Amino acid sequence: MDKSVILAVAGSGKTTHLVNSLDADNRFLIITYTINNVSNLRSRIAEKFQCLPQNIYLVSYFNFLYSFCYKPTLHYKVGAKGINFEPCKNRFAMGINRYRDPGFRLYSNRLAKLLDEQGAMGEVLQRISKYFDYVFVDEVQDFAGHDFNFLKNILAADTNVVCVGDYFQHTFDTSRDGPVNRTLHDDFAGYKKQFKKIGVEVDEETLKKSHRCSPTVCSYVSDNLGIQIHSNRMDETTISFIEKQSDADDIFFNDGIIKLFYQDRAKYPGHARNWGETKGEDSHKDVCVVLNPTTLKNYKGNDLANLNPQTRNKLYVALTRAKGDIYFVPETLFKKYKAT
Repeated sequence: MDKSVILAVAGSGKTTHLVNSLDADNRFLIITYTINNVSNLRSRIAEKFQCLPQNIYLVSYFNFLYSFCYKPTLHYKVGAKGINFEPCKNRFAMGINRYRDPGFRLYSNRLAKLLDEQGAMGEVLQRISKYFDYVFVDEVQDFAGHDFNFLKNILAADTNVVCVGDYFQHTFDTSRDGPVNRTLHDDFAGYKKQFKKIGVEVDEETLKKSHRCSPTVCSYVSDNLGIQIHSNRMDETTISFIEKQSDADDIFFNDGIIKLFYQDRAKYPGHARNWGETKGEDSHKDVCVVLNPTTLKNYKGNDLANLNPQTRNKLYVALTRAKGDIYFVPETLFKKYKAT
């Protein structure tokens, strides 16, 4: 069976690659982390086949864990009634209470661990092998905690497995639980070794060039964030730093330019998002990246590469949404539009 992890760059066509690999003859399981990704993949699959084929099972990660893995194997024993996405606050909890809250809901960050501890993983892998010829895992970089250990078990299933993701778009974790895989994303080389240890090929060639971002944007990201990305395009775009209030006002009221904030985008009117929220989005031409005091200081000091890793990754996501030009605007120039 073929097993691979494709580590891509932003805009290189991860979703396109998965959809192009689908056919009408094999049985596919596609697991992705967020509801937005499920919606995006569903639309792309329907566009390709002019329907949603019965041989393709597309599911969000926690829905898969609960419905496909837990219910057929442990529900008769545990009797849970859904998922609690808040972590267990009782650090003295013992036995099943470490996994199930007083309302009989399973803690999401320990659901994968429950399957393993209760000896259900063998049956889960048998079910996967029985019902699917291929397993595709999208946004693999977001698997963390016990879920990363679960992913490694999936890679041992008797079926073909392809995982795709962008290590530097790691802005959210599927879950966290104490020290479990806490240092997983601290080092890119170490992250790749986790897969190589279990004999899984790490492919950095298939999706190494961005179709979305211009050479200008790719060079800026590589030179200033220290994240290597190359473009499939030949045209150049512009990257500007805005200092005049009048120019900032024009950008703010231009609905054709999305405004991307580090946080608090809900406090601003108009076409605004937070940096990390835009992961997976591919519809933006010109982008305004709003710099808060911390990132503005690093920007002026040519030190963006040394931002907190999660902040740097969110900035990478924001910059690589642009198909066209990028405008850097200090948040202070938009302050008068912020709701109090």
